[in-house]
Parts: sequence; structure tokens; C-alpha cells
Amino acid sequence: MKILEIKGLEKSYKAGVKALGGVDIDVESGDIYAFIGHNGAGKTTAIKCVAGILDFEAGKINIAGRDVKKDPIACKLITAYVPDNPDIYNFMTGMEYLEFILSVYKIGKRNDAYLKELAAQYELFESLGTKIQEYSHGMKQKLVLISAFIREPQLMILDEPFVGLDPKAAKITKDKMKEFCAKGNAIFFSTHVLETAERLCNKVAIIKQGKIIHKGTMDEVVGLKTLEEIFMEGVARE
Repeated sequence: MKILEIKGLEKSYKAGVKALGGVDIDVESGDIYAFIGHNGAGKTTAIKCVAGILDFEAGKINIAGRDVKKDPIACKLITAYVPDNPDIYNFMTGMEYLEFILSVYKIGKRNDAYLKELAAQYELFESLGTKIQEYSHGMKQKLVLISAFIREPQLMILDEPFVGLDPKAAKITKDKMKEFCAKGNAIFFSTHVLETAERLCNKVAIIKQGKIIHKGTMDEVVGLKTLEEIFMEGVARE
């Protein structure tokens, strides 16, 4: 089953700058799909289009069969988005923020046990009563990841999810990503940590100057080389 379908996605900014030039990507049930590219290649632009944050001029994005333009609320209800910078409500406590997320998505208290389990695993439970303004970057990143996992959506969109995490939290996140996708869900995420992507993901797409230059299963794309070698070769080509 296709969880995410991107077809012919095109996005331009002012002054005619083409950020995306016909991106095609299919993410299926069970996929942990890496989306990699150099800075300015179009990764975050594509991710924000999928998340419904940016509009786009051409192409189509479907999430579990729903069109993000025609049915945006339904798409957001089954999607969790974690941005590259956890810019969240500093005036709330950690617990208030998580309760707010559960309320917005009409989940209520049915996931209380999972919330406490995640908070304990991320070593954040004792800090949930503290204002977010007192959190470090890493603590904020853990909080937004918890807020995504407790929703149990069909699709998670993660933009550089490991930035700011200590090694233990990064390992927990990888384990949770695997557990999440083993249930038939899917993850589409960007990262600059190519070794992690190669070990963790079953599929990958490499974007350069707004266009996909490689995509497929990790084995198909990498072959006898490493993902780093394939990426560097692609970036070096004119």
C-alpha cells in the first residue's frame, strides 16, 4: 500500500528560482525512506509541501490515497511532521504541550501509558512539569518526537530528526522508527548522517538542484559502494 505518493512535484520561489523540478517518490507501507541531498537541494521544500505547509504549482501529493490540496485536514490527521528546528511553545510545560497535541488531534487520554513510556525512555519524564523555555535544544527535540510518536499516525515526516540528540536518544529514536514502520506505517525523513541512513532505511532518494538523481531500494542505489560514495559522485556531477 502506498502511504505517500509524490508525482511531478514542482515548486518555484520568487525571481523564478526553481526549488523542485518534477519530483516523483513513492513511500509504501513499512518503508523507512531516506531523503538526502546537499544544503539547498530542495529537501526541506519538498518535505514542507508534503506536510501542507508550502503550496506548489504543479504535481500531486497523496497521503494514504488522500490529496493534500483537496483534503488537507484528513491528510494532517494521519500525518505527523517534525521540523528541522523544534520551535515550540515556550510558555507551556512539556506536559501541557503534549496534552495540547493530543487535544488538537482528538486523541484524548487513550495514549497516556504510551506517553509516559516514551517520556521515560527519552529521560524526559521528570522534566514534563518544567516550562519549555528552560529546555535545551536536545530536550525540545525529544519532546517533539514524543508528540509525533504518541499520535500513532500512518505517516511520519521527519526533517533532520537526529540533530541535537545525544547518542542514547538517537538510538531510541531509531528503534522507535523501526517499531513504527513494522506496524505497517511509513517514515519519510531527511538526514545528513549518511551512515545512519544506510543502516536504518530500506529505500532512499537523492535530490540535487530540485531533481531526483537516484532512488530505489538501498541495495539498488548503493550496490557495491557506500551511500556516501554514491552521494558524493552524484553531487560532483554537473
